[in-house]
Amino acid sequence: MPHLVRESLFIGNIGDAAEVLQHGSSEITHILSVLSSASISFFSEWRSGLTIPTTEIKKVYVGEAGCDSGSENDYVDGSKSSLSPEKLLYSLEYAGKDLKVVRMAVPLRDMENENLLDYLNVCYDFIEQGRKEGSVLVHCFAGVSRSAAIITSYLMRKEQLSLEDALGSLRQSSEFVSPNDGFMEQLKLFEEMGFKVDYASPIYKRFRLKILGESYNRGEKINISKLAEDPGILSHEIASEAHSSQQVDNFYARAYRCKKCRRLVALQENVVDHIPGEGETSFDWRKRKSGNPFNKSEEAECSSVFVEPLRWMTGVEEGALEGKLSCAHCEARLGYFNWSGIQCSCGSWITPAFQLHKSRVDICTI
Repeated sequence: MPHLVRESLFIGNIGDAAEVLQHGSSEITHILSVLSSASISFFSEWRSGLTIPTTEIKKVYVGEAGCDSGSENDYVDGSKSSLSPEKLLYSLEYAGKDLKVVRMAVPLRDMENENLLDYLNVCYDFIEQGRKEGSVLVHCFAGVSRSAAIITSYLMRKEQLSLEDALGSLRQSSEFVSPNDGFMEQLKLFEEMGFKVDYASPIYKRFRLKILGESYNRGEKINISKLAEDPGILSHEIASEAHSSQQVDNFYARAYRCKKCRRLVALQENVVDHIPGEGETSFDWRKRKSGNPFNKSEEAECSSVFVEPLRWMTGVEEGALEGKLSCAHCEARLGYFNWSGIQCSCGSWITPAFQLHKSRVDICTI
């Protein structure tokens, strides 16, 4: 039997969902399936002979920026997402007895390295809509990890609860729920971002770089669509947008240009911030410090700025492990990249790292 979490919101396992789809329910009108496959055939593979009628509403894929969305299958702009292009984000269908249940299926495995974050916004919207129209059952295979992670994120955002409080509240309804460690880490990031996945947040950018780095280490080709847009190509549009929106704050208007030819190579929004001195501090014992140790003004600022991988970075696109970053216009050397990481002058270790030397770029405003 599914467990009631909140009014019109239930958590369960695949058996609970199959019961609703096969025999109908007087309560549940919407089902959110979080399984390794979005296909309804997963149920017949789980229980031989089980056939569930469905009628497709739509499928939504992660696409490259600029994909048309007027076709049978919809696309969302995936240029800021960590998901691979052309990956199914979710499917929507009428399912079950008399096709009365609206089923949203999200393909997600119960593995620590799975990307949970990029599904949280669409799952939240579906649960919200389902509760307005009836009742929602959120389920995975066992009702322990994936469904628990989704409902925990929902409670965090809906009720502005901390991860600890939201999970504790859920356990009052279903005591054995336990999202895997990877999901828990991502839910902590979700909390730090203010209970919404914000693609512009430095927190998300670091997560996105981690996902890209893991993909590279697995030997997967880094599709160009996963690299951020080249601001040098879009410079006129960027300047126009900045002026029209009256962005006078230097943080948002800051830009980085090649010192030799003045080509725009990065914007502040491309910067991946780090905390000085954190991470690997190899060889720090060799670095003798002089002067007043209590005078923080004597601490030198970072000599480099680290950015997300951008489409003008030829070596990155070609799949090299490491290499120089040269200006796309004049080929002046601007920095270095290394998928295994680079240590900043402050001592912090950045992995993977796409480094622009401040001595090779001019920091200006748009």
